[in-house]
Amino acid sequence: MTVLAWIAGLSLAIWIYLLSSQGGFWRARERDDLDEDRLPAPALWPPVAVVIPARNEAESIGQVVESLCRQDYPGRLRIVVVDDQSSDGTADLARDAAARAAADGLTRRVDVLSGQPLPRGWTGKMWAVRQGVAFASDPSTNDDGVAPEYLLHTDADIAHSPENVRRLVTRATGENRVLVSLMAKLRCTAWFERTLIPAFVLFFQMLYPFSWVNDPKKKMAAAAGGCMLIHRASLEAGGGIEAIRDEIIDDCAMGRMLKKQGPIWLGLTERAVSMRPYDNLGEIRKMVSRTAYAQLQYSPVLLTSTIVSLLLTFIVPPVMTIFGSGIGQWLGLFAWIAMTISYLPMLRFYHQPSSFGPMLPLVAALYTVFTFDSALQHWRGRGGMWKGRAQARGQQSPDV
Repeated sequence: MTVLAWIAGLSLAIWIYLLSSQGGFWRARERDDLDEDRLPAPALWPPVAVVIPARNEAESIGQVVESLCRQDYPGRLRIVVVDDQSSDGTADLARDAAARAAADGLTRRVDVLSGQPLPRGWTGKMWAVRQGVAFASDPSTNDDGVAPEYLLHTDADIAHSPENVRRLVTRATGENRVLVSLMAKLRCTAWFERTLIPAFVLFFQMLYPFSWVNDPKKKMAAAAGGCMLIHRASLEAGGGIEAIRDEIIDDCAMGRMLKKQGPIWLGLTERAVSMRPYDNLGEIRKMVSRTAYAQLQYSPVLLTSTIVSLLLTFIVPPVMTIFGSGIGQWLGLFAWIAMTISYLPMLRFYHQPSSFGPMLPLVAALYTVFTFDSALQHWRGRGGMWKGRAQARGQQSPDV
């Protein structure tokens, strides 16, 4: 066998391993609607507080607040919006949404806090969450004088179906989970969303197989920050928000922290839906570049090895199939077929045609470029850029 054939064979071996031994990540079977009927409802519904950090979210905050006010949750549910120094009227729009819900007869309590300036050593989101958690957890701010048992951390662009909080709590109490997190369904309407977004979720599952995350016997831990129901006492036992105050990938850091306190669960859902548009390539690049280099621990060595691994895993198969010959061409073809198979369940979940499957190498090539761009932004002092703030570790600066 030639060197190229050996490389193609290595690529095929990688895909055989991924399909057979990486927690079945590609099957997309960890979903909140597949096993919920077996979970018993709690005898007494615990109090829940929703904490929403919001910075310049005028386009979505109203719909988010209204969706939470319309929850069918039988227990006490209050909503705390932390306006993180917004300049677009986010706070007023949140209050307007609460007023509309009240006019419709919905009695959920909504508090809109004015966030304090960002101190050194914190990311903007974690500082806003910290303020919201402190306020919601203070018994004196609750109508019945009782602190919430659970905290729902959700983003200002995530709309929730009416039963979502009830189902989250049912899973948390029924399975004794200290964290129940849902991978909010991302918008998949525009062309670039349809071609790139399902792969983003697939790659996340490849890094963090949900079945391993959900297995108390395995160390693998992760979460999806758009929707995380957290047992408040377990959060405090783990060190609270302060323990992850400078994390850009704060959701996975939260997952690691809480799995030390007890079982956690992460799954796909259609009940929490992101309204944030990624309708051009630049927006998707920003989404990936914001966190990719942080995922690699800001290490040039890990960056290099990751790029090589991506090329070997995703780019070699189609290149060998199209330009190779002999055994190398066949090995490349089989690897490409295996890759396509791995993509099909996620395409079905996002209601995209299976014909997108063979395009995964091209999508992976773009994500490889975005990963390098993430490192480049960090080297330029703009790491983790979000809403005008550089948030990468060592580049965070306080508001002035």
